[in-house]
Amino acid sequence: MRTKRKSRQEFKNLLVTGGCGFIGSNFIRYLMANNGFSGRIINVDKLTYAGNPENLEDITRDFPGRYYFEKADICDAAKLTEIFLKYDIDAVCHFAAESHVDRSIKDPGSFIQTNIIGTFNLLETAKARGDKFQLFHHVSTDEVYGSLGAEGLFREDTPYQPNSPYSASKAASDHLVRAYFKTFGLPATISNCSNNYGPYQFPEKLIPLVILNALAGKQLPVYGDGKNIRDWLYVEDHCDAIWTIMTTGNIGETYNVGGNAEIENITIVQMICVILDEISPALNKKPHRELITFIKDRPGHDRRYAIDFGKLHRELGWSPQESFKSGLQRTVNWYLQQKKWVENIKTGAYLSWMKEHYGS
Repeated sequence: MRTKRKSRQEFKNLLVTGGCGFIGSNFIRYLMANNGFSGRIINVDKLTYAGNPENLEDITRDFPGRYYFEKADICDAAKLTEIFLKYDIDAVCHFAAESHVDRSIKDPGSFIQTNIIGTFNLLETAKARGDKFQLFHHVSTDEVYGSLGAEGLFREDTPYQPNSPYSASKAASDHLVRAYFKTFGLPATISNCSNNYGPYQFPEKLIPLVILNALAGKQLPVYGDGKNIRDWLYVEDHCDAIWTIMTTGNIGETYNVGGNAEIENITIVQMICVILDEISPALNKKPHRELITFIKDRPGHDRRYAIDFGKLHRELGWSPQESFKSGLQRTVNWYLQQKKWVENIKTGAYLSWMKEHYGS
């Protein structure tokens, strides 16, 4: 079952879950930057360690009457019902998730609750809206497909083979969304993306972790031999892809979103070191790459991910606009320019995370 769009979809009251997080906050910024959306955004975020209201301070100030924030847990079904009715929600873009593989290994239970039960609650609440509800867009990951060999790409028809509690919980939520479309006719779309990078990313992830550690003269931890490969997607390109799917994609379809940028982890770390050597050299004048430290590989570490986004390109005309080289330069520059944001992160949740993982 698949429903063709007759025209571009429009939404009046869009619920964005996890909007204070990395991709969610960038998505809200994207919509408010005059990208064809004139309705209201209701941001629902529990504000866990990676949810930062500071990411949207200017949006709160500049868009009164169009942007609203509700601190809520998507595992709280009663609160979700209250919010859906209060704002007359007609569409959902669902980002909220526990998303770090390392954390899922240490605490799988929270991933089951948020990523599966939370998604179930949202689907039930959306279904209860009946004909008033127009679209449930679910943002997922390429990690649901497992690990690739030296060749090949993940396609929408690639069998699911999740290898971590995180990816297994996201796979389950994907299946729930698809089931609600098939069984109940809930209008839904799904996107599975490759690794995102860019502004406002919490520094547990590779690129911001390396940038901030290098600036502080701390070790740059690299798992195993550093030759794990990921396909990297600049976050603004991802936001554009999501909005393209939401407004012009076919209901009931899944679309893969990739950045056409397969790179080994160690190469990325070295690239960041070169950029910082040029624009922010260490006080001792030593090259930043001397800080690279290889650490024990994590359990179930997938060797390679790479996305085939041909369907999204062919059917909806989307392609990434940012090359990895230019996107990485923009990202490093952003972290260097946002000193207040960085300092606030360092003295809060980031500091706690660093102590937990690296003892510093």
